[in-house]
Amino acid sequence: MKTIKDIDIDGKRVFIRCDFNVPKDDDGNITDDRRIRGALQTIRYCLDRDCKVILASHYERPEPGKYEEKFSLKPVAQRLHTLLKLADNITLAKDVVGEDAKAKAKALSAGDVLVLENLRYEAGETKNDVEFAKELASMVDVYINDAFGACHRAHASIDAMARLFDKDTKAAGFLLNKEVTFFDKTLENPIRPFVAVVGGSKVSGKLEALRQLLDKVDKVIIGGGMAFTFLKAQGYEIGNSLVEDDLLDEARTVMIKARKKGVKFYLPVDVIVAPEFSENTPVKFVTFQEIPEGWMGLDIGPASSRLFREVLSDAQTILWNGPMGVYEMEKFAKGSIKMSHNIADTHATTIVGGGDTADVALRAGDVDEMTFVSTGGGASLNLLEGKTLPGIEALKA
Repeated sequence: MKTIKDIDIDGKRVFIRCDFNVPKDDDGNITDDRRIRGALQTIRYCLDRDCKVILASHYERPEPGKYEEKFSLKPVAQRLHTLLKLADNITLAKDVVGEDAKAKAKALSAGDVLVLENLRYEAGETKNDVEFAKELASMVDVYINDAFGACHRAHASIDAMARLFDKDTKAAGFLLNKEVTFFDKTLENPIRPFVAVVGGSKVSGKLEALRQLLDKVDKVIIGGGMAFTFLKAQGYEIGNSLVEDDLLDEARTVMIKARKKGVKFYLPVDVIVAPEFSENTPVKFVTFQEIPEGWMGLDIGPASSRLFREVLSDAQTILWNGPMGVYEMEKFAKGSIKMSHNIADTHATTIVGGGDTADVALRAGDVDEMTFVSTGGGASLNLLEGKTLPGIEALKA
């Protein structure tokens, strides 16, 4: 996979596929611009070489063909104005491959930046439509993919479009290259002990990643809603806690594999339970063996946090993917926040993967203490599972 430094881009029209799928508040204000900042190195590299730059990204899931203000990339373009300090050199197209976008693309001068509207306004994007990809490609000379967070999707701007360019006119941006290199290097030759911390709501989304990690790690910590599937698989009562009954056998298989491999496998020893998920519900700490009937576990308890801190104390490499509880509500966020602090306090190489996990680290004030915070949740999981990513394969083709 070539990087942007390996190809000639001087003075050319460059398309950069970014991942600007950033969180916003109810008023449409961007609450976390790390993904935008992550693309700046590649954008500036192009601008320093007198390129005419076209930026493209998706944002959430609008209905194709229907323009809705809440899905517009207007706030992203405004934030780029602030970050790049380019005054009038950044414009936002009113469409993706329509008259306005093509006219503005044609009028670009060296050092100008055009932001296309949300790619998913066009039905061809998610369908990986070659004709739509050709429309995008017609505006530029060079294709750069810097959207690691979208590389696991075979969409037109990620897959079909990249395949329309030869190896001398397509490459990975700095962010994409950094992400892939970091995961590859860490997984191939980690400094040990290597500990994986896996959380989130469901086992199903992370089952294959867990299986693959058991071949690489020395210890696994399981938290979040997925822990209850493992606890039930061991025969414990879990009340109304989230569980995937169809995966109980798979959970047992994972624990058996861990035992055979000599991988230490840790589950919560206590949990915070409530009769329902709401702000005003009563809560209590119980051991994992004493979850009351009709109550649900919504966070790990303080004893689990202390246990997990001890497990992490000698780690030299830590991979963290998934929160320890329903962190979106403050009364169930303590376990996730403490996990973030505990990971940040180690001397290990720490890799945070997944949007929710990065959000926890941000809320905990630990982002700067982590070695590497990935911008891609699904993409990083696919790498952990040993899968090929369509976006990367298309760059190699």
